[in-house]
Amino acid sequence: MSTSNKPAPMSALLRQTIAQAVEAGRTNYLSLERETGVTRASIRRFVNGERTLRLDMADRLAGFFGLELRPKRKGR
Repeated sequence: MSTSNKPAPMSALLRQTIAQAVEAGRTNYLSLERETGVTRASIRRFVNGERTLRLDMADRLAGFFGLELRPKRKGR
């Protein structure tokens, strides 16, 4: 993640979350495909920075990892 106070783009956070989970052995591309319906190839290409994901695909992956988009709190 970035060292600045500026939040990372959603895609960067999702990419990092997937990569860390796979690296730590908490999941793998096949399990992600089965659970989300997003193909292993699409996930792998996304993590490697070779492609972007459609919003519905990103939404399913974010849901799998419990990530959510919410409004910034006032005063932050």
